[in-house]
Amino acid sequence: MTRKSMSSLHRVPSAGGVEHGYPQGHLGHLTATEEQALKDFKVLLEEKNLWTPGPPPSHDDPTLLRYLRARKWVPQDAYVQFNDTEVFRKANDIGVLYDTMDIDAYEASKKLYPRFTGRRDRRGIPIYIYQVRHLDSSTVAKYEKSADTTYSQAKTDGKTPGKLLRLFTLYENLTRFVQPLSSECTDRESAETPITLSTNVVDISGVSLRQFWNLKGHMQAASQLATSHYPETLDRIFIIGAPVFFSTVWGWIKRWFDPVTVSKIFILGPADVLPVLTSFIDIRNIPKAYGGELEWDFYDEPRWDDPEYQRIITFQNGYTSIPEGPMYVRPREDGTTLDLVAVGSKDQKHRDEVFATIPKAFPAKKEAASTATEATAVESKTEDAETVAAETKVDNAVAPAGADVPLTEDINKLSVTDTAQTDGTTEVSEKIASQPVVPKETTVPS
Repeated sequence: MTRKSMSSLHRVPSAGGVEHGYPQGHLGHLTATEEQALKDFKVLLEEKNLWTPGPPPSHDDPTLLRYLRARKWVPQDAYVQFNDTEVFRKANDIGVLYDTMDIDAYEASKKLYPRFTGRRDRRGIPIYIYQVRHLDSSTVAKYEKSADTTYSQAKTDGKTPGKLLRLFTLYENLTRFVQPLSSECTDRESAETPITLSTNVVDISGVSLRQFWNLKGHMQAASQLATSHYPETLDRIFIIGAPVFFSTVWGWIKRWFDPVTVSKIFILGPADVLPVLTSFIDIRNIPKAYGGELEWDFYDEPRWDDPEYQRIITFQNGYTSIPEGPMYVRPREDGTTLDLVAVGSKDQKHRDEVFATIPKAFPAKKEAASTATEATAVESKTEDAETVAAETKVDNAVAPAGADVPLTEDINKLSVTDTAQTDGTTEVSEKIASQPVVPKETTVPS
């Protein structure tokens, strides 16, 4: 295979604009223009009866920002995608689906999609691994047949296949449990910034061209629906173990995603797997199969022995470990504690049990400031200078402006356009920084 035929495998730049690197473009790290786009987006959604300010609001700011980032900060475009998602969720009872999902069916679905390792990268973003070789035709066929059976109390639109609806329960777990739980961990830079992303390692070693072809429809539908209704939940996607024919497969795959998502995909040659992964992930959190120290295989449950998870989780009601099935992180009214709640169904009996609690990492500063502002407004009933100053202080505390990070300066200025072809794969150039990434607000990779 020639260098020219492999040239399409290096990172594809996003079309138009500048891609932000976490935490830029996220809550607490917004430019003035992005702050205004969020305000305009809320006004538009409220006019369309798609968002209510609360308290609590119907959708939190981190969720709204995902749609704005996906649509390049154009509120009208973000509204179109947000509305499509709300229509889809309502038509398929996604909330009911997650709450009442049969736990065994939920656990079976996990085996066909990226799996959470229980660990986080250097920025605090949860790590998922996907080993495609397990998806042979008989496994997929058996799963698809079982997915058409009744497994929840949700009503559907009759258009979306059951196998894809079951996939959405896994995205619900990501956005309703794993990301909120990771957001309360403070052993990271920008600890006050909520986590709304995931780091993904996609292992395609041992996969034949025939297997890729057989999986094409399944993976395309899953990818497109997920990026449509769960935008901006993916950060880096590292593809490893690429076979010599992968340039052909890549031609299909890159059409399933928008340009910004494609720009986050990196195909790593064998010699680059560990150097690149360790620039993002501590070696103790990388599975041994990829050169790290973590005892974890694809079908294993998450390793919940992450020291920070252990620090913040206090088990309740007889539980001593994280249970199987769908889960939530739910805030308590006191504003200082979050409940970890197990839902789903077992033998057609609905489960809604608090199995642990965690402290809210940053409850006082924002809530105290907000309470003080509201009290002043109620007492005076006028917008005097003192009240305006207090409100301004709250706004600045919640969302200070952040700096844009140019697309070309990601991975510590890693160049993926300088590539060398070895064994039919594209390898990252030797310009990879030798030191581990220590994220800072102006240098975090995009």
